[in-house]
Amino acid sequence: MNVGELKMMLPLAQFVQNIGMTQLLLILIVLILLFGSKKIPDLARALGKSIGEFKKGREEGAKPEEAQKSRSSSDDASRSA
Repeated sequence: MNVGELKMMLPLAQFVQNIGMTQLLLILIVLILLFGSKKIPDLARALGKSIGEFKKGREEGAKPEEAQKSRSSSDDASRSA
């Protein structure tokens, strides 16, 4: 993680620390009322899969940049030789 990502996650972490048991219970009740008890595990599973796909895509997106950087540095070295 870079510094920008950590700074962006800091307010979220502070928010989560300030949530009490009553607020969590209220959120859970609202979720059950909106989606029903049978849909919540499906939603959680889909959320987990989408987070995994996002991480995989972010890693794959970073690979071409690294390869391009190594190619440009090797091209610079061969030009200066």
